[in-house]
Amino acid sequence: MIPNSLGLGELIETYGTDEQRDRYLPRLANGREIPCLALTGPTSGSDAATMRDIGTVVRGIDKGADTIGMRVSWDKRYITLAPNATLIGLAFRLFDPDNLLGKGEDVGITVALVPADHPGVNIGRRHLASGAAFPNGPTSGRDVFIPLDWVIGGEIMFGRGWGMLMDCVSSSRAIALPACAAAGAKSMLRSATAYGRIRRQFGSSIAKMEGLEEPLARLIETAYVTEAGRAVTAAMVSRGDKPSVISALMKYQTTERLRRSVNDAMDLHAGRAVCDGPANYLQSAYQMMPAAITVDGANIVTRALITFTQGALRSHPYIGREMQACQDQDARRGLAAFEQALLGHVSFSLANLSGAFLHNITSGRFAKAPKGAFEMTIWHRQLWRASHNFAFVADLTVVLLGGAGLRRRQKLTGRLADALSELYLLACGLKRYEDDSAPADDRSIIAFAAQNGLYRFQHALRGTIDNFPVGWARCLMKAVVFPLGSHYRPAPDWLSHKIVGRALEPGETRDRLTRDIFVSRDTNDPTGLLEVTLEKVVRAEDAEKKLERAVRRGTVRRNLGTDWIGDALTQGVITEGEASLLREIETLTARVIAVDDFDPDEVRPNYMTAGHNTKAAQDAAAG
Repeated sequence: MIPNSLGLGELIETYGTDEQRDRYLPRLANGREIPCLALTGPTSGSDAATMRDIGTVVRGIDKGADTIGMRVSWDKRYITLAPNATLIGLAFRLFDPDNLLGKGEDVGITVALVPADHPGVNIGRRHLASGAAFPNGPTSGRDVFIPLDWVIGGEIMFGRGWGMLMDCVSSSRAIALPACAAAGAKSMLRSATAYGRIRRQFGSSIAKMEGLEEPLARLIETAYVTEAGRAVTAAMVSRGDKPSVISALMKYQTTERLRRSVNDAMDLHAGRAVCDGPANYLQSAYQMMPAAITVDGANIVTRALITFTQGALRSHPYIGREMQACQDQDARRGLAAFEQALLGHVSFSLANLSGAFLHNITSGRFAKAPKGAFEMTIWHRQLWRASHNFAFVADLTVVLLGGAGLRRRQKLTGRLADALSELYLLACGLKRYEDDSAPADDRSIIAFAAQNGLYRFQHALRGTIDNFPVGWARCLMKAVVFPLGSHYRPAPDWLSHKIVGRALEPGETRDRLTRDIFVSRDTNDPTGLLEVTLEKVVRAEDAEKKLERAVRRGTVRRNLGTDWIGDALTQGVITEGEASLLREIETLTARVIAVDDFDPDEVRPNYMTAGHNTKAAQDAAAG
């Protein structure tokens, strides 16, 4: 829920006047100003064109002087940091009925800096988003007079607010939510592998059961791939790029994958995960997931409309030039530019078609791979092959459907967004492997992630082709992309067994998969208790096997109220040191699997005691 607020600082830094930068950036940096970016309203979320917040250019009195300013009315909600904000970045549609600015009557979306204590500004009652402590709430105002020099960037930026917002929000979107998702995925993996190794059922650690290997393998893949994508994308932003398409796919992909990771961790923990209380280290993540999915561009909209629909038109090497040529007022110059762009486009399309077909009938054997890739050569070649397939299908889709068709065919564009995401994340995974100096234990993780990613890519592309609305194009796509049928398969079970086995062992692989997150070893902390107990469980594995065999033979009875460890020691099944370690583990494990309990009076519904002024709460309290 952070990016939109941080975006205000970036807006000021990028577009602000010298005076605005000098005034606000130091105060934002040291915390004297707390920002919020007020964009979303009750009727305008992703569709900013429906924004009903308006400003009108008028003459008014500011600091006792007659001046031109704006009368602005707004009603915003879901605004991160609004309850605590001292500075509001306010987006509204500006009108100038008397053309005082010389820009026409409908100036366009504009963003102004409004102090929260300015007369007429109202900060409403706080929202409680998924029970989060992070402040979120509404702001509103009616006919609030705002000087023109409060507009970010001054006069030159009147009506250019939407472009400003998209540039800066895309950068912040590329940082905060992917970072939170990567950290969350690594945290889920760390706790799930520890708990799965500690918790025993049917005489074995539950993590070693095939049914739970499946979600654990997904957790490993997600932790590895989301961290790889996060690092590459953050490097782009650090370099000064504004990767709007990449930031959109990273936002929706990483948060969706985190949601699956949280669910997988919850499933593995079973009853331990569904009991509320301070000992439940999964509850807050599970409760907060809807917020991550929804904020900063709801995932459904980001996937269906933003990632491919906007990205294809922006990133295509020729369509932008063709459109510019068509709009050139010099007909001769425009025709020449269009002809050159069109010829380039045709050549580009034919290269994609021939390249895709060649690599598909040869299974990518002649596809490019960087020198020195060695054991990763196969995945680089398959990535090259898949990229040709995507480029061919995407180009044909854009040409035949056009901008309006892409906006309508949201199932198709969503699938193409998924396909593009798989290619990007696989490329990031391969780069991470190289950046980490090609650790041998990570080869199987890359193989697992690559096979699954390519399979999901194929599924998305096949869904696009099977549902393509133009018959001849559908047939052509199938012939080019799948001349020999579907070519990718998901990772096999033996590979998931291999990577899960490594992640269950304390050591370099597990630490590398979960690097850069806080790891406690304080037994008074629930996650620290997991770490300490895991290490001891691994040390006692041989002793535990000897005890388990004795129980199965009937030599030792493991019943409530009996000292089975003492019996095993007496009968020589285990040594005195092993008995001491097993007793310690028994105590620690009891704490690991324990859940919080409460007196009934402590768990009355919050709405009956929180003082919310809602009719339902009042009726419930009265009843």
